[in-house]
Amino acid sequence: MSSLKIALVHDYLRDYGGAERVLEALHELYPEAPVYTAFIDRTALGSNWDRFKTWDLRETWLGRIPGFKFKKLFSPLRFLAPKAFADLDLSNYEVVISSSNAYFAKAVHVPNGRHLCYCHTPPRALYGYTAMSDWKKHPLIRIGGEIINHYLRVRDFQIAQKVDVFIANSHETARRIQKFYRRESFVIYPPVGFPKLEQKKSATTVNFGKKEYFLSVNRLALAKHPEIAVAACLTLDLPLKVVGDGPMLIALKNQVSEWQMAHPNSAVRVEFLGAVVDAELQTLYAEAKALLYPVEDEDFGMVPVEAMLAGTPVIAHNSGGPRETVLPGLSGVLFDELSTTGLIAAIQDFSQQTFSTSKISQQAAKFSKAAFMKAIPQLVARQLQ
Repeated sequence: MSSLKIALVHDYLRDYGGAERVLEALHELYPEAPVYTAFIDRTALGSNWDRFKTWDLRETWLGRIPGFKFKKLFSPLRFLAPKAFADLDLSNYEVVISSSNAYFAKAVHVPNGRHLCYCHTPPRALYGYTAMSDWKKHPLIRIGGEIINHYLRVRDFQIAQKVDVFIANSHETARRIQKFYRRESFVIYPPVGFPKLEQKKSATTVNFGKKEYFLSVNRLALAKHPEIAVAACLTLDLPLKVVGDGPMLIALKNQVSEWQMAHPNSAVRVEFLGAVVDAELQTLYAEAKALLYPVEDEDFGMVPVEAMLAGTPVIAHNSGGPRETVLPGLSGVLFDELSTTGLIAAIQDFSQQTFSTSKISQQAAKFSKAAFMKAIPQLVARQLQ
């Protein structure tokens, strides 16, 4: 297997999230493999660029369009992405593993080898799932977007038929692959965890009375609904630490300011921490009372599992990936109504329960990096038999 000519393909390098953690693990498995990507935005990556800067990175022609990366044209021009990836010359590779979500990395042509697509989800905006921004609120953008999306849905289905093997990051994503592409897939959960994660909770159980904060970790974008977590903690007068950056940051800070103006006598204990390094995030997970995760139709959701690895229970919306990872009564609480009222009721339910940190960690271990690092090479080997 060490002599195989392998290439990796990833949608683009602009944000750092769960998909990029998967890419890092794939690169760890195949460190000599070049990584092809639509474009690289070093400025937007910030300090996370250090994770990738020594790799053999190769951009498509999209990355050479003047101003493409820095004028935020990548989303309106996404209809060009299938062509950009299809134009890559991958004829020398025996195995190509694409890491694809919304930007069509799976469109690559692998004439002399096998193409395995690790699918984080079929593009959410194409199939009616809440996307990262509310692009439909602007009439002209909505009309243009619907036209582009109709074209891309047709292309997406066509492209999916040319993939040799689909790998789904969850059973939820496998269902979507079957529904929208009519394709079967292998489920391999993404690699969750930090190097040498320390168990920082000293107690064996966690209950609502402990003087700890609630935690929200995610991109501050529409599909993640951070405004619900903020509103619930403001209403209940609970401390909340918000980790992450994104387009909703200003709106969330305004939400807190407006609450303060309307309730001048109440304590406001919402902190916005921005992006944090892994070591700090580990500590934040471990010392939190619970993770609040009001995310709609999550594809898998690495954040809840990271929290559980630290022995911290999760309060998550009862949809998507958390249905597979969060066990009510053992590692957290699931709630049905995706609203401030629904989350408040879930927090109150949580307050009446106790949780074992060791059992929570054991549940999270099912989704370990070690399992991913074993499963991917095994699947590659089977495909070459």
